Amino acid sequence: MTGNLPESRVVKIWQDCMTGRSGLLTEEDGPIEVVYPGRPNDDRGADLRDAVIATGQGIQKGEVEVHVRSSSWWGHRHHQDPLYNRVILHVVYWHDVAAAVTLQNGRRVPTLALEKYVTGKAVARRPMPCGNTIIHRGPDFISNILDAAGDHRFAARVAEFRSALSRTGAGQVLYQGIMGALGYVKNKLPMIELARRIPLSRLAAATPEDMPDDECLARYQALLLGTAGMLPSQDGRYGEESLPNEWVDRLESAWAALGQAGTMSAGDWHSFKVRPGNLPRRRLAAMSYLLLRYRDEDLLAGLINGLENASPETGRSGTAKALLVTAADYWGKHLDFVLPARRAVPALLGEDRADIIVVNVLLPFAAAWGQIASVLGLGEKAREIYRRYPALAENTLEKHMRRQLGTSRCPVSSARKQQGLLHIYKTLCSQGKCGECPLG
Repeated sequence: MTGNLPESRVVKIWQDCMTGRSGLLTEEDGPIEVVYPGRPNDDRGADLRDAVIATGQGIQKGEVEVHVRSSSWWGHRHHQDPLYNRVILHVVYWHDVAAAVTLQNGRRVPTLALEKYVTGKAVARRPMPCGNTIIHRGPDFISNILDAAGDHRFAARVAEFRSALSRTGAGQVLYQGIMGALGYVKNKLPMIELARRIPLSRLAAATPEDMPDDECLARYQALLLGTAGMLPSQDGRYGEESLPNEWVDRLESAWAALGQAGTMSAGDWHSFKVRPGNLPRRRLAAMSYLLLRYRDEDLLAGLINGLENASPETGRSGTAKALLVTAADYWGKHLDFVLPARRAVPALLGEDRADIIVVNVLLPFAAAWGQIASVLGLGEKAREIYRRYPALAENTLEKHMRRQLGTSRCPVSSARKQQGLLHIYKTLCSQGKCGECPLG
């Protein structure tokens, strides 16, 4: 290969050609076997996540960093960056530096040079064991497996909620689940932590029944954003000429009056590659509107009652609609405190995210709550709506799995099948258990 080899080509060789190949030798630690090459990382840090390799020290799981030349590890200063401390293997095409790769935490990582395994410009593709399943077994075979795996994932979520309900009140468990889903993958854990720091009981205590709705909304937003450490005053921007706004003043005044301690910091939150419409501030504003909407009956009763009144055939329209929040008032004109909108502002909580909350939180929570509270028929209705729920918006993990299966014709036509695909990835692919996978 020429000296103009792009890094994307090295990634492709690693992902498509090295799995299960014998005779791979690292530059320092001897033989390895690639059990699972990993999937592309859409965040900061190493190129590939969830890789699994077999070494003389046993099975290792973690991340893989890919370069054209091994010297780029130092050139890019990865040895000084803690984001690369989960790297288990450095994959390069040319090994041009004899020094062993070290991480920021001092751990040493082996380097695998691919040049010696590529003849000329070609290298034989070695698809994953599941790569040709749809060709040999047909779409119905995969469809049935995904449905079964989707049911396993739903049952696991129900069990998680049952465990949480044994320790915490039902309303708080549902609230934490919704908050986690509002955080997406990158801010899920910070959102759950915030829900613990500012629980429903505290939000309710700060908003008496006779308080006007606009003041109630201001207090919800002040408590959520303030405890998250996201108000302008908390990053030194309050008072800037770009921020004069009556609503911001109300939030700051409410926060000062409520005098909360134990706030989170900017370092707890992730905004890298997060679209402006999905920023945590907007998702917290969305939660404030949900709390206001269900203020009289409370969040638990409002959402569960709506689910009980839904029919399995039209379950999506009723359950997702109960979570939609359009952008209004201040948040209808601003993406963030320093980002006034220049065009139409996206919903604070739109259909795609509402669907995800229904499938991942509301339905399994309802099934668990129905069992514990002996609510007749609630669990079965939740399961039936889940089985009929249409496909959600495709995420990066599903795209990766479609590529792994080797076809865009993979029959992932429902939320249940999508959940099955995720279940297979998380419990088998990323655990190096190809031999146990029914798709193999």
